[in-house]
Amino acid sequence: MRFLIRRLALLVPVLFVVTFGSYLLLDLLPGDPTIAILGPSATEEAVAALRAELQLDDPLPVRYVRWLGDIATGDLGRSFLTQQPVSEAIGQRIGVSLELLLASQVIALTLSVPTAILAARRPGGLLDRFSTGGAFAFLAIPNFVLAVLLVFVFAVRLGWFPATGLPPFGRDPGEHLRSLVLPAFSLAMAELAVYLRLLRTDMIATLQEDYILNARAKGMPGWYILLRHALRPSSFSLLTVAGLNMGRLIGGAVIVELIFALPGMGSLAVEAIFRRDYLVVQGFVVVVAVGYVLINFVVDLLYALLDPRIRHARAHS
Repeated sequence: MRFLIRRLALLVPVLFVVTFGSYLLLDLLPGDPTIAILGPSATEEAVAALRAELQLDDPLPVRYVRWLGDIATGDLGRSFLTQQPVSEAIGQRIGVSLELLLASQVIALTLSVPTAILAARRPGGLLDRFSTGGAFAFLAIPNFVLAVLLVFVFAVRLGWFPATGLPPFGRDPGEHLRSLVLPAFSLAMAELAVYLRLLRTDMIATLQEDYILNARAKGMPGWYILLRHALRPSSFSLLTVAGLNMGRLIGGAVIVELIFALPGMGSLAVEAIFRRDYLVVQGFVVVVAVGYVLINFVVDLLYALLDPRIRHARAHS
């Protein structure tokens, strides 16, 4: 509990800095939202009146504190153009994006962890060489290029999966999952390659430790040594990278959502950018930034779960 309280205390200033940076960056963007609302032919009087109504003439610290207070109550403002609450617009789209990110991570970890364990068991073997070559190939292919290739092969040529769209899960669960396969694999393959190479390298190093040799000398089964004694201490780097990669996955998801016409947060952000709907963009950036910080907070807690020495050392420091 002491360790958890210390981590939560450190989380508060980080979230404050993240939200202020997000607000400041978007406030410095060129352009005027009042022009986007009223049009380029708007008079100066109309622009001044709208700026006063939207409280855009207030000093930056005043606007930030007011905005931060609204965020604390779940109010991200209203779209300048559609008058829809930003929290409502994001709430309608965030489920698709989270489902896509979760599916891609599950695919990447499910395929990479067993492959890395088997490759580390026989370094330089056939599986090790084949997986290493495949990993480098997937690392060299951008997400959007892989997405186009998957659409061409599995949607256009073979017709196994839909090329675009995502029907609601409640209406047709089977078609929903089929529509999610290609986008999820488009994001997962590069992550799979990173996780595989990282865990394979750490596993090989761990298998050279004295306690592993001692376990082998006691006659313990090879699979038991791999899963019980070698996998857990080799997972720290994998856990770190998996948490940090969420930011990269969110960036890749924006393009993938556009390619597959998925109604997620990425497509919402792109639409808002082209329309200069700054409050929607601001809400998107804040949700992503805060989510990224919280994910890494959870990863930090998982370190203590995997290794009790970390938990006890930090609790007494």
